[in-house]
Formats: sequence, C-alpha cells, structure tokens
Amino acid sequence: MVAIKAYEVDRFVARPDAGKPIVLVFGPDAGLVHERADALIRSAVEDPRDPFALARIDGDTLAEEPERLVEEAHTVPLFGGRRAVWVRAGAKSFIPAIERVLASPPGPDCRIVIEASNLRRGAPLRNLCERAASAAALPCYADSDRDIGRLIDEEMQSAGIAIVPDARDLLASLIGGDRAGSRSEIRKLALYAHGKTAVDRDDIIAIVADATTPALDAVVDAAFAGRMTDLETDFAKVRSSGVAASTIAGAAIRQAATLHRLRLAVESGTSIRNAVEGIFPVLPPDRKESVQAALTLWTAKRLTRMLTQLGNTSLDVRKNARLAFPIAQRALLSIAWAARPKG
Repeated sequence: MVAIKAYEVDRFVARPDAGKPIVLVFGPDAGLVHERADALIRSAVEDPRDPFALARIDGDTLAEEPERLVEEAHTVPLFGGRRAVWVRAGAKSFIPAIERVLASPPGPDCRIVIEASNLRRGAPLRNLCERAASAAALPCYADSDRDIGRLIDEEMQSAGIAIVPDARDLLASLIGGDRAGSRSEIRKLALYAHGKTAVDRDDIIAIVADATTPALDAVVDAAFAGRMTDLETDFAKVRSSGVAASTIAGAAIRQAATLHRLRLAVESGTSIRNAVEGIFPVLPPDRKESVQAALTLWTAKRLTRMLTQLGNTSLDVRKNARLAFPIAQRALLSIAWAARPKG
C-alpha cells in the first residue's frame, strides 16, 4: 500500500476513508497526534462521552489481552448507532492485537484509532498499518511556519481579535514543536487581549513570557550573563523537568527582546539600574542582578544580531525534533560564550 504523506493527513482527518476503518496516528508532536486522534473519534461517533459508543483501551492492556480489540471492534452498541475504539499505545507491544483486527476488520459503523508516539520507518506497528488495505498510518510532525501561521489566524479569528503583522511574526517564533502547547498559548493570549481590537508586540511579550518557569528563567539569565557553568547545570534541570526545546528557544528570544529594549533605553541615557527597576512585572533580586550583568555585556546592535540568530534557532528546533535539545543547548552556549568579557 502507499503510505499517507504528512501533507495529506489533514485531508484524511477531514474526510476519513471509509475503506480504512483502522487508523494509526503517530509522530513526535504529541499534541498534534492527540488532536488528530480526537478529531477522528469525534467524527466517528455522535457522543464520545457515551461509554457504549466509545471504548478506550490502554495499549499495555492489549498486550496482555490481544483478543480484546477484535471483540470491541465487533461489539454492537446497546442502543444502536456508530462505535469507535480509541487505543493509546504504552510501553508494551500489542502487535498480536493489531494482527488479529487486521485479519478481521470492523464494519463501516466502527472506527479504531490508535494513538502512538514517534515511530521510525520500519517499526512493526507502523509497518503493519501502512501495508494493510483496511488501515491508514498518519504521521504527525512539528508544525511548519505555514501551519503555525494558520493556527494563529484560526484562533485569533475564532476569538474575534486581529493581530498586527509584527506581533504575529513574533508569536510564530515563540511557539511550535507541540500543537497542544501552541494552541494553549494562543488562546491564553486571546483571553488576555479580550476587549482589544488587535494584539500587538507588547501583548506577546507580556503574556507569552508567562509560560516560563523559574528554572527556565535561570537558564536564559545564565546564558546572557555569560555564566557557562550555571548554564549547563540549569539546562539539565529544565530538560529533565519536561520543558520543550521550542519553549527554551522561545524564552531565549523573549530575553533577547527584553534586553534589547532595555539596552536602547540605557544607550539613550537611562542608567542600567533604573532600566531594570522599570521592568514590569518586578523581577526578584537574583534576576535583577543577572539582567543588570547582561546589560553591561551586550549592546543593542549585538542583541539585534542575536535576535536574528535565535529566530533561526527556533526554526531549526521545530524542523528537527530529534536534535531539538542539542540545537537549543548549542544556541545558549553560543550566547554565553559571546557574553563573556573579552580580554
């Protein structure tokens, strides 16, 4: 069978092929995988909350009870209507269950949706579904720039709020990598801007910046202040806490943008201390020290160049999911190296 290409997935989700009632949704973007799996379930049954219409099965359970999938697929709903089975892959292989249901696929009134993580080409589960006539395998990769732009436009339009072009570009550079996270950030922004006619750059900086954690603040502070040792330690903490690489890249962009604005004020005659004291919301004392140190090391011109480089980093992180963290870490180390006093 011909594998479904990534650019064909949205079309399939919008109009599922009735001849392929078994659908595997997989990829590195967990948010997008879940969103598409959910859309397939919602179009398959009238009410996903109805336990007679939708059966939810954990993949590890199927590994122990491989016959259950066929049983669920051929169960007739108590009150009639359509039925769906939602399988979420776990740590154990449930290939025998898939082989059984492929040998005895459900009828047109039942859809099986399998939600999985990233599967390399040749992985048994992916192989089975790509080759079977009654199945479809839908790859879900990180959103492209066009996808992110469309997502922003859809959410802003839904909220009834416009977004100015430069704010849209800034927002696009700060999100991506995970569809659920991106959508959440846009909706949070729309809620923040409720009552305004249009979102501007200040809104982006004010609200999207709230997505940081103390550990993430420590990482970007260490990078721009040139503290290499602290950076390596804090980066490991952030990564182990589950923060996405795209969020780290976005935090670095926001920090560079903030420092650029403050540095312009300093170069216009404001003291570094007064510039930092004017930041809202007010920074804790340890962060004030880090920002003040960074402002002594960077000029507005150098920060402008760094913003361009970080924009490229953010794009690279979204395009290379497997190398996302090394790319983000390399960018931060480059910032820290550039910030170190010379001489």
